[in-house]
Amino acid sequence: MTTRYDPAGVQAEFEPGSRGRVLRNFLGITRARDMALAESQALGLAQAQAVDTYSQDQQFTALDISDLHRLWLADIYAWAGEYRNVNMAKGGFPFAAAQQIPYLTREFAKSVLRDIHLAECIRQRILRKPWPSYMAS
Repeated sequence: MTTRYDPAGVQAEFEPGSRGRVLRNFLGITRARDMALAESQALGLAQAQAVDTYSQDQQFTALDISDLHRLWLADIYAWAGEYRNVNMAKGGFPFAAAQQIPYLTREFAKSVLRDIHLAECIRQRILRKPWPSYMAS
C-alpha cells in the first residue's frame, strides 16, 4: 500500500480508520485530503500569527523554527514543535536521519537562517497574511 510517508516509531502512529494514510491526530481525521486541508488552514493561521508576533528585523533561530512548527501544528499533532525522532521516507527517498535533525537544524540556523529576517520573508511571500480561503469555514 502506498502511504504519504514510510515511517516507523512512536511519532509514526497512524489514525485508526485511515488505512495507514494519516498520522494520528487530535482531530480524528482519517482521510488524507481532509488532513491536507486542515494542515493548509492551520498554516494560513500560523502565518498570520507569525507576521503579527515577530518583529520585522527578527533574526530567526533554530528555536524559532520549532516554535513556528508548534504554532502551525499544535492543534493537530501531539509532536508539533519537536524534533522528529523517527526515520522517514517518501516515494523511496529517505529524509535526513532522525538522529541528525538537531545537528542539521543548528547548522541551518548558523548558515542560512542568520541572514533571514521576517521582513524579507514577507517580501518574498514566504510568510504572508492568509487569504480568506485559508481560513477555517
